Order: sequence, then structure tokens, then C-alpha cells
Amino acid sequence: MSSIVRPGVAARGGAVLLFVGPLVAWGAELITAAAWQNPHYSPFYNWVSHLGLTGPRQVAFGQVADSPLGAVMDTGWVLYGVLLIVGALLAFDLRQGLRPITIVVLAILSGVGVSLVGIVQGSNANVANGLIALHSLGAQGVMLAGNIMVIVVGVNGAGIGLGRSRRIASIVLGLFGLVAFPVFMVDVFTGWMWNIGLLERAVIYPIMIGQVLLGRGLIARHISHRQPAAAGR
Repeated sequence: MSSIVRPGVAARGGAVLLFVGPLVAWGAELITAAAWQNPHYSPFYNWVSHLGLTGPRQVAFGQVADSPLGAVMDTGWVLYGVLLIVGALLAFDLRQGLRPITIVVLAILSGVGVSLVGIVQGSNANVANGLIALHSLGAQGVMLAGNIMVIVVGVNGAGIGLGRSRRIASIVLGLFGLVAFPVFMVDVFTGWMWNIGLLERAVIYPIMIGQVLLGRGLIARHISHRQPAAAGR
């Protein structure tokens, strides 16, 4: 299968951005969750997006929300989205046809989606003014586009330079996230809200893990391609 990734310094930078993006978001999540003291933040019970609320303490979507470092979480999501979009554009060669174009389009949809989550908070104020629609669109957009992207990356892994185990892992992660998505949505719309934070992460984390695997695989590919050239000098 022909390669669908670009060579050169810019593409290596894109690989690093794809790898780093999810780590930035995870780092922001850990810092923000650690600062949330009253009540104690639970990754099983609490909404992920509540970490990004920067306003006063409030009861939003059935949960008490009080995130002292909400701006840190919002910044992490926006940076993640930007790094994902720029990284994909740098790493993939759009001249190679539908396969890289599909991956880049899904990366853009995912990046815009997660950035919207950070820009438009899931607050009571945004529920009242209608902007919550943008927050929900961003969240559901990244959940769908992100998991589909991870699957497409796995299916086209040979053209990306990913090993067999990494390709299989990518497909399994994306399928897991897509299966978890309707379960999460049922939990939301029925009002049951059982471990909503856990189910939300069951949809989101496979995307992030898959993108870390993609970035790491691309970095390894560029390193392996540089070593023979260096040896021949």
C-alpha cells in the first residue's frame, strides 16, 4: 500500500503535534480536577465538561459544579483541537487521494468539536441563551468524528507506516468508542445519569489513546526512515 503521509521536517513536526495534543488535554484535566475540592471531583460521576466551567458555583445538568481552574481545562481543550488539526494537515499528504483526505477531514471535525467544548461552556448561562447547542454540537461531533478517525487510521495503517498491532489497536479503540457513544447518550436522555463521567470518558478516551498511538507511530516511522540515510553518509 502506497504511503499517505508526507516526508520531511514539517511532517515530523505534525507527528509530534498529533502525539502531544491528547497529552496536553489530559494534563489540563488532571490539574483542573485536582483543584476541584468542594465537592470532591469524581471522574466516574462528574461530567468532563464541568471541569471547564469558569463561572460561580452552580448546579448544571444535575450536578454541582465548582471548578476553580476551569480556564486551564478550556485552554487544554482548545490547544488539543488546534494541535490535532495542524498536526494532521502537516503529517498527511492530501495529494494521495481519498484516504488521507478522509483522515484530515475527520481530524478537522474532531479538532473543531473539542475546541468548541472549551470555547462554549456547558453552563446554565449558555443553556439560557441557547449557546449550549454549540457546546453539545462540539462534544457530540468530536465523539463521532474522533472515533471514526481512529478506525480509518487503523484501516489505512499500512499506508501510514503503523505496525499490525498498532493498526488493530486503533480499530478496536474506535469501535469501542462508537459502541459506548449510544450507551452514553441513552444514559443522558433517559435522565438516569449512571456514572455519566465514566461513560463519557469511555467515548472520549479511545479517541485520545488512538491519536497518541498514531502520533507515536508516525514519529517512529520518521526516525526509522532517517537512520538509513544517516548511515549512508
